[in-house]
Amino acid sequence: MPDVQTVEATATHMRKDIVEMIAEAGSGHPGGSLSAADIVATLYFGGVLRHDPANPEWPERDRFILSKGHAAPVLYAALAEAGYFGRDHLLTLRKLGSMLQGHPDSKKTPGVEVSTGSLGQGLSIAGGLAAGLRGGDHPEPSTDDRTVYCLMGDGEIQEGQVWEAAMFAAHEGLNNLVAIVDHNGLQIDGACAEVMCLGAVAAKFTAFDWFAIEVDGHDVAALLAAFNAAKAYQGGPVVIVAHTVKGKGVSFMEGDAGWHGKAPTAEQVVIAHRELDALTEGSRL
Repeated sequence: MPDVQTVEATATHMRKDIVEMIAEAGSGHPGGSLSAADIVATLYFGGVLRHDPANPEWPERDRFILSKGHAAPVLYAALAEAGYFGRDHLLTLRKLGSMLQGHPDSKKTPGVEVSTGSLGQGLSIAGGLAAGLRGGDHPEPSTDDRTVYCLMGDGEIQEGQVWEAAMFAAHEGLNNLVAIVDHNGLQIDGACAEVMCLGAVAAKFTAFDWFAIEVDGHDVAALLAAFNAAKAYQGGPVVIVAHTVKGKGVSFMEGDAGWHGKAPTAEQVVIAHRELDALTEGSRL
């Protein structure tokens, strides 16, 4: 059983990196990166995602697609923590010539499977990968245990292509595909409910013949249980609807759509680090 407290501490450390690298870059997307930190930390450090930092192209690896590519800092923080590249690269985020571009670039960054950032496309890519890994004709269950994980934003699932991909995955019986929705309720223009109401996200996926799991996206133990249940389910694709808070861990960013795409000042970084350090200390009690 993975050490939940260790994963929680890693997620907090990733949040500190996210805040610092975006501040150094002077631009970026802290809100959705922070909301996804526990999800990504659980995948990479909770024993869920099978991967090898020493061999990023390892054929037996699982695949992770960050469909919400603007949240690249959370992926970069995880990849650096795992050892895909040196931590000194983090502060080069968005700079000319850096391997860490504003959106993930698979040609530049070790550990990035697919270049993403044009929203709504990641689930289609993930479905194609899952079908390719399985091989053969549908709808036979996969005997290959390699899994494709795709993290989407809730604003993103307003895109029609997402639902075309959802139909494809169900039709093909892709039991090696797990989608995660970072459901923080906010997007660049404000509340999702006001921009274009999402309604009951889990119920929508269920109607598309997916197995849906709802979970607190900041509860590592619950996330681990959800990922284990997703892996055990063999009836088709699975979606984990993770209820999160945009800007989680930094009080002045939490629940504020204004922090979707804005860099903190140096003074705000100090405040954020102080709050995150307090979380780390509290987890040791």
